Formats: sequence, C-alpha cells, structure tokens
Amino acid sequence: MDKDRIEGSANQAKGAIKEAAGKITGDAKLETEGKMDKAKGKVQNAVGGAKDAIRDAAKH
Repeated sequence: MDKDRIEGSANQAKGAIKEAAGKITGDAKLETEGKMDKAKGKVQNAVGGAKDAIRDAAKH
C-alpha cells in the first residue's frame, strides 16, 4: 500500500472529526477545515491508488 493512501485515509478521518466537531459546536470555520481535510484525503488516496496500480501493472 502506498504512503499516500495511508496519509489520505488519515486526513479523511481527521477531516470527518473536525467537520463533526464544527457542526456540534456551531464553528463554521472548523467545519469548513474538516471538509477541506476530507477532500485532501480523498485526493491523496486516489493518487496512492494510482501509484499502486502502476506498480502492480509493472510487475506483470
């Protein structure tokens, strides 16, 4: 598994927590930060998946 996939998953989890905390406390800035972290995590995860696919294709 690529490092980007691991970091991406962590950023998605962190973003979800921030977003939920922002909603609960009414902190729009925190909620927005959470959404941005989740989006960043999704991109990182996709990049890592592409790297894994390239590596797998190169092996065969």
